[in-house]
Amino acid sequence: MTTATNPAAPLLSIQGLSIVLPSSGDRNYAVDRLSLDIAENEIVCLVGESGSGKSMTAHAILGLLPPRVGIDKNSRILLDGTDLTGLTPPQMRKLRGERISMVFQEPMSALNPLQRIGAQVAEALQLHNAEHLGATAIEERCIAIIDAVGLPSPRQIVRSYPFQLSGGQRQRVKIAMALLNNPRLLLADEPTTALDVTTQRQILDLIQKVQAERKMGVLFITHDFGVVADIADRVVVMRHGRVVEEGTRDAILRNPQHEYTRALIAAVPGRQARSTARPAAQAEPLLKIEQLKKTFVSKAGLFAPPRTVVAADGIDLAIEEGETVSVVGESGSGKSTLGRMVMRLIEPDSGGITFAGKPVLGQDAAALRAYRRQVQIIFQDPFASLNPRQKVGDAIARGPMIYGTPRAEALKAAAALLDRVGLGASAIDRFPHEFSGGQRQRISIARALALKPRLLIADEAVSALDVSIQAQVLALLAELKAELNLTMMFITHDLRVAAEISNSVVVMQRGQIVERGAPGQLFSNPQHAYTRTLLAAMPGLDFFEHRLAA
Repeated sequence: MTTATNPAAPLLSIQGLSIVLPSSGDRNYAVDRLSLDIAENEIVCLVGESGSGKSMTAHAILGLLPPRVGIDKNSRILLDGTDLTGLTPPQMRKLRGERISMVFQEPMSALNPLQRIGAQVAEALQLHNAEHLGATAIEERCIAIIDAVGLPSPRQIVRSYPFQLSGGQRQRVKIAMALLNNPRLLLADEPTTALDVTTQRQILDLIQKVQAERKMGVLFITHDFGVVADIADRVVVMRHGRVVEEGTRDAILRNPQHEYTRALIAAVPGRQARSTARPAAQAEPLLKIEQLKKTFVSKAGLFAPPRTVVAADGIDLAIEEGETVSVVGESGSGKSTLGRMVMRLIEPDSGGITFAGKPVLGQDAAALRAYRRQVQIIFQDPFASLNPRQKVGDAIARGPMIYGTPRAEALKAAAALLDRVGLGASAIDRFPHEFSGGQRQRISIARALALKPRLLIADEAVSALDVSIQAQVLALLAELKAELNLTMMFITHDLRVAAEISNSVVVMQRGQIVERGAPGQLFSNPQHAYTRTLLAAMPGLDFFEHRLAA
C-alpha cells in the first residue's frame, strides 16, 4: 500500500488497468491498459457502447469483479494515493460506501423489494458508523439526506417500499444512499438510462448539484453524448476495452478526432427534427380512436381509500395508412396503455376504436384473431418478451403457424426475416441469450413482421438501447416501413427519438393529448407548456442546437 504526499495529486488515478477475461471469452481483456485521472470536484464521463468495458472499470475500482475475472498484476488503481488493487477484502468493504460510492443503472434491482426504504438507507450508515450514532440520530440523518436529494415527504418515503416509488424516485433513493457517508468519489453507472427525459434531467441536475456542494470526484458512465454535453468536464471514449480518445468536453464534442467518437456523436437522436409530410388524408383513416377512456383503481391498504389513476381521458386520434405517429409523454401519461388498448391487451372503460373501417371493441374471438394478425406490437424489453428456452426461429415462425402456415414454410420465412433485419439466416437455431440487446430487439421486429401486419405498435422499443444501436434500429424500422408500406404507432418518452422517425407527434399528459404536430413544428414552435417542458429536458439540447445553428 502506498500513500501520496502531493496535495495536487488526482483523487483517483487508474494506471495501465487491464482486466483479464476467462479463456472462453470473445477477447482476452475486458479492459486493456486503461489510464485515466479524476481530480477532486471534477466529472469525468466514460463513454462507449455496451461491451466497451465501462462498467467493468467501475467494478474493478470497487473490487466487485465477477468470478474468474481478474486485474492484471501490473495494473494500479490509486485513491488518494492508496493502491486499491493491494487491499484485502475487509479493507475494501470499509472503503465501499464510505470513501467510494456507486449509483447503479437499475435501482429496482439494486434495492431490496421486501425492505422499507428507511431501513435500506440506514444500513449504509450503520455499516460505517464512525460517529457511533444512536437509532434516533441515524433515522434523522436518513430523513435529512432523503430531503436533500429532493424527494417529497421524506418521513413518508422512509416508510415506503421500493415498488411504491417511481423509477426517478428510486434512483434518488440510491443517490441518497451513495451520499450518506460523504464519499470522496462517486461512480455513476448509466444512472439515467431508460428514464423519462424530465426525470433524467432532474437526476443529472441533482448529481451536478451535490457534486459541486461536496467537491466530489465523479466517474459518470454513459453511452449518450447528449448526457455528456450536459454534465462532463472531461470525456474518455472507450471501444472494445481500449481508450480511443480523451479530452475536455468541448474539445471532444466540437472537434472529435476518432471516427468512433464521431459515430457516437452522430448517433445522438433528435439533432435535427425531420419534418416528413403526412400521407394524404383518405376517406377513412386506418386507425381511428374516439373518446377512449380508461381508469385504473387499486387498493392502497385495509383502511386507506382506493388509488385511482386516469390513464386515458377522452382520447381522440386518427392515423392514416402509411403514417408514423409517435406518442410521447412521461411515465404515467397513458401512452403505453393507449397502445395496449389498441391491441386489446387492455379493455377500455368506454369509447371506440375503428380499424380499416371496422369496430374493434366488442369483437368475438374469431374476429379478434383476425384483427391481431393485422396489428402487431414490439415491446420495450425483448429479453422478457422472448421465451429463453425457444429458438428464435421457432419464436418467429409460431405466429404464422397458428394461422395455418406449414412449419417448413414458416421457418423459411423466419430465416428470410432474420436475414432482412441484419442477423443472417443462420441465427434461426440460436437462443435469445446468445444475442445482444440490440440484436434481440431485431428478433422482436422480425417476429412482429412475420404476420405481415398493416399496423405496427412499438412500445418504447429503443429506450434501453445504446444510442448507436438505437440509431440502427430506428433506421431499420424506417426502411421496413417504406418497403412494406407499414403504418406505425411509435410510443416513446423521448422527443429526440420521435423526431427521427415520425410524420406526426402526439404529446400526452395525464391521459390526455395536449398537442399534435409535425416534428419540426413541435421543436421550433411548441404550443403547450408541457411540450416545452419535455423539449427543455432533452439532454444535450443547448450544445446540439448551437452546433446546428453554426
